[in-house]
Amino acid sequence: MRVLIVDDDNLVAMSLKTILSSDSEIEVVGTGSSGDEAIELYNKTKPDVLLMDIRMNGMTGLEAGAKILEKNRDAKILYLTTFNDDEYIIKAISIGAKGYIIKQDFESIIPAVKSVFKGQSVFGNAITEKLPDIINKKKSFDYESYGITSQEKEIIEEVAKGLSNKEIADELCLSEGTVRNYLSNILRKLDLRDRTNLAIFYYQNQ
Repeated sequence: MRVLIVDDDNLVAMSLKTILSSDSEIEVVGTGSSGDEAIELYNKTKPDVLLMDIRMNGMTGLEAGAKILEKNRDAKILYLTTFNDDEYIIKAISIGAKGYIIKQDFESIIPAVKSVFKGQSVFGNAITEKLPDIINKKKSFDYESYGITSQEKEIIEEVAKGLSNKEIADELCLSEGTVRNYLSNILRKLDLRDRTNLAIFYYQNQ
């Protein structure tokens, strides 16, 4: 597994490199200290996972992540930061980041990187505890204004429950192909990347 580290604190970056390099399954392919370097190094090294800070001089980690994901939709970005502000968490989720953990939780870094590499979404305990409050602050979302039909709303609800396409098809008496088509249309209408983001979006807007 190839990991790129970007943090504007060189001491932190080197510490992260030491921590990750202690695992034989992980190769640190580079370190950077700014959003601009994150984009440049990502394009150069094409890492399996980008471990990146959020607040940095110049371009932020969130801005850099958004630019990287525009051109690399499969990019796996894990944010590691000292800040668990609601705005940052929502933005990280909305751009398609695969995880958001707090720097102080050093023991979780290697497991988090490995989970993101495997395609899972990872949010540290401090972030998970805040999600209900973030969700409750949101106003009810007007699905109709985005052209979401009642059938599509049902599919969104089933996705949020963690059901697969086949399970949704069985539940709603549809073909699996029809569910896939509905899901593609829903993601396009709501400008979301995948079903994980759709599930998070649903709970945020309850």
